[in-house]
Amino acid sequence: MLLLALGVAAILFDGFGIQSRLGNRLFDAYQRHAARPFADLGGLPVRVLELPALDEDRLVEITRALTGQGARLIVFTAPVQSGLSPQSLAARLPPGSDVARAALAKLPEPGHDLADAIAETKAILPVMLGETGREPHPKARFVYRGTRDPFARVPGFGAASAPPPVLENNAAGVAAPNLLPDPDGVVRRLPVAWRAGAALVPGMAAEALRIALDRPDITVISDERDPLSFLSGIGIAALETPGGRVPTGKNGAVWLRYAADASQRMLNPEALGSGTSLKGAIVVVGIKGDVVKMPLGLTSTANVIGDGIENLAGNTALSRPGWTRPVEALVLAALGIAMLALLRFGLGWAAALALAATAFMALGSWYLYAAQSVLTDWLTPALFLALTFAAGAFAWLQDRQSAYDGLRLIFSDSLPAATLRKIARRPELLKMERETRTVTYLVCGLHAADAKDDPSGFSPAMQRALTPLIDQILSRGGTLDRMTADGFAAFWNAPLDDADHARHACEAAEAIAAQAGDAVLHAGIATGAVVAGGVAGHGYAVQGDVVSFAQRIEAMAERYAVPLVASEGTRRLADRSFAFLEIDTIAGPKNAPIALYALAGNQVVRASPKFRALAVFHDHIFQAIRKQNWRMARDLIGQCRRLSGANQALYDLHLARIAFYERNLPGADWDGAFRAVLE
Repeated sequence: MLLLALGVAAILFDGFGIQSRLGNRLFDAYQRHAARPFADLGGLPVRVLELPALDEDRLVEITRALTGQGARLIVFTAPVQSGLSPQSLAARLPPGSDVARAALAKLPEPGHDLADAIAETKAILPVMLGETGREPHPKARFVYRGTRDPFARVPGFGAASAPPPVLENNAAGVAAPNLLPDPDGVVRRLPVAWRAGAALVPGMAAEALRIALDRPDITVISDERDPLSFLSGIGIAALETPGGRVPTGKNGAVWLRYAADASQRMLNPEALGSGTSLKGAIVVVGIKGDVVKMPLGLTSTANVIGDGIENLAGNTALSRPGWTRPVEALVLAALGIAMLALLRFGLGWAAALALAATAFMALGSWYLYAAQSVLTDWLTPALFLALTFAAGAFAWLQDRQSAYDGLRLIFSDSLPAATLRKIARRPELLKMERETRTVTYLVCGLHAADAKDDPSGFSPAMQRALTPLIDQILSRGGTLDRMTADGFAAFWNAPLDDADHARHACEAAEAIAAQAGDAVLHAGIATGAVVAGGVAGHGYAVQGDVVSFAQRIEAMAERYAVPLVASEGTRRLADRSFAFLEIDTIAGPKNAPIALYALAGNQVVRASPKFRALAVFHDHIFQAIRKQNWRMARDLIGQCRRLSGANQALYDLHLARIAFYERNLPGADWDGAFRAVLE
């Protein structure tokens, strides 16, 4: 949350310049990818003429040539390089030079010829802000629409240098050619007004538009109706032009949308007299080599001013309205909070939201730039969203590791590592309160084949044998319930849900039977309802009839001469995946009859012709027994004995049972369960 708060503050207040640096680079990339196509906008074609130097004689020649070719307005972006005036030369003469002084007094002051040339056309001369000189007398009048003066935040200088009076008087206007580069030196914005001391001086582009349209005023719109002005103060919202309102920043700076191919704007000074038509054009005259940086690369000051005039004339300037920063901060805050909330459900959901939100912000920002010329910054919110995600993910991983360590401490080795990790990731999955669940319970007993011959080696041998068997249980999602010196018990579908719990238990039973080696293994598998949950001093456990029933059939497995015995409930849930053979029906919990089955193999065994033939005869044996057709049962047992895979010890057991039933008839209401004990 701290990073999120820092991100919101960085967007709103541009702390450490993070937002402005990232945003400016993003907006520069937009312009490089989709710059404004060059075109003559607003019926005011703009051309740029760059000269090696702006000496008076050359400017007189250029001015008259441009006037002759129909130029509407000539804009000079640098001061005229004039020689020494006669008055200054006279002041340097030694005493007794009266004749020379009289001769100098008859000579005209510098700029006289240029003043005559610009009097024949419309021209704008530069006021160099930041240089000490003559006080300027701007001819433009500034007007604002609103109730409060919005010019308090325009950029200003303490000094200014105006052109000589002879030039200023004949010029149509004077303006500041100064640029306003950002801290990285890139010129992105162009002010419509500057402050020189207490006076307002128009920007060169705004003054050019005013004179070209024969307007007496430069009219701006106050942003006092913007609700955010209560916090940030009153400033300029837009420049009013015939083509509509051109948006500006509070300081009156227009965000320029540069033309893609400025070379089409350039004039060749050597070809001015070759019939080039400049009718109605605004010609910006600058010094060649006066280079500045802009988003598309390097360009000249004159070209920047030319782009500015086109942006104002065609209303193609970019805008970054006052609402963009609060909206960007609000989007970051909302997405960050939602992302942190989603961390409860895993890193994937939070990462998906962060990536989707970043893509959506980027697409939205690009659309607003391309379709509406509105600049919105998605990069800064995306950066802080990524940092927030990284910090949240780190904290989430730390919490999950702590939870995992705590679970390991509580449950020791009773739960699989995958289950512990899942519970650590989503603690709500572990319900320690008591609840009723259907589980499959497995009880395994292991006996060393040589235990009677070497009792001292029993425990070490069992320890070595049990370890890989327990690994098989845990690897298949089982929860270890308890261990004894010669076995263990485990269950499935608790504490986490396992829709295939019976199948997984049977898979584990087959795996431990295959790994038992020389040891004698018996396992009982039963499925039924239990009460599961936390037990004081014992962690997580299950209790119910199915637990004791699994223990009971594990103890009976040796009687049937089969290693794996499953209850009817287990067989019903896992029948499609394994080969089951009915071996008995006994009285289960509440004295209800329950059929028992030998787990004879997997799907391959189940599909084999040998097993299918044996299964058919086997089923008929128990049908005959339940119908008390003892003779048919004996005949079927005899046929089964000759089949491959026949369990001779099992058939001996049932022949003895049949003999018992013949002596002790079960009765007409017999349910098929054997309840007597054979010694």
